Amino acid sequence: MNPAGIVDAHHHLWDPARRRYPWMRRPGLEPLHRPFGPADLVREAAAAGVSATVLVQTVAETAETREFLTAAAGSAGLIAAVVGWVDLSGAAVADDLAALRAGPGGHLLRGVRHQVEDEPDPDWLRRADVRRGAAAVADAGLVHDLLVRPDQLPAATALARELPGAVLVLDHAAKPPLDPDGLAVWRERVTDLARCGGVFCKVSGLFTLLPPGGEDELLEPVVRNLLEVFGPRRMVFGTDWPVSTLAGGYGDVVRRTVALLADLSGGERDAVLAGTARSVYGLAPAGARATGYPEVDG
Repeated sequence: MNPAGIVDAHHHLWDPARRRYPWMRRPGLEPLHRPFGPADLVREAAAAGVSATVLVQTVAETAETREFLTAAAGSAGLIAAVVGWVDLSGAAVADDLAALRAGPGGHLLRGVRHQVEDEPDPDWLRRADVRRGAAAVADAGLVHDLLVRPDQLPAATALARELPGAVLVLDHAAKPPLDPDGLAVWRERVTDLARCGGVFCKVSGLFTLLPPGGEDELLEPVVRNLLEVFGPRRMVFGTDWPVSTLAGGYGDVVRRTVALLADLSGGERDAVLAGTARSVYGLAPAGARATGYPEVDG
């Protein structure tokens, strides 16, 4: 059965012919070196039954954020929010945010993200200038998406404790390693972060963590632990499209995620797949309540 009202709270758009994406230089990402635009998103989302999305930054440029806001404003409501970028270490974060909000589509700016995982320093989020920037994001009433490595989770936890009024969303569950030792350390650190009440977690970007030939069952301990420490009403679904195309099609990611949530009640699945994202990112209510989800094998 087709889903209705699912929110994809984490996806991207890009065009390597127009902009450089330094992270795309990593080996194995060659299939991503092509444009993925709004028309592609409309087609994929419609086929998967996704009714609203959150478009997330990909480079450290406010120019991209302005383009994303314009694209969102012209998407007939499909792109319902944008998580953009400002320089969190800069001295004018509040002014930068105000300028973005004053521009075309600025009312759709709902969050900010910096690609902290690309910062060599595991304590980058502890820097005084970054903490001031994060406080300005919270004061502006915006969500702060956290893209961090597992070794950066303690710094993320320290930030969450310092800013108890902030709304923080952990992207891709901090990309947990799937080996037993690494997973144990990740579990301890993500549990500490989850004890901070204003933190949410995205069920996104997980399938690309699987080793070649790895089955989705390898992700079950990860999702089970996230459900235990965050609870389904503090978890948010995202496809991480088009990065996710390295592991499967857009609709496949939706179907496979639903399978990983099979043990939840209907209301809990509604929260993960739509309700929490609508609340956290301030999205408009769905036109119709979800009545079902894709059928999954097993």
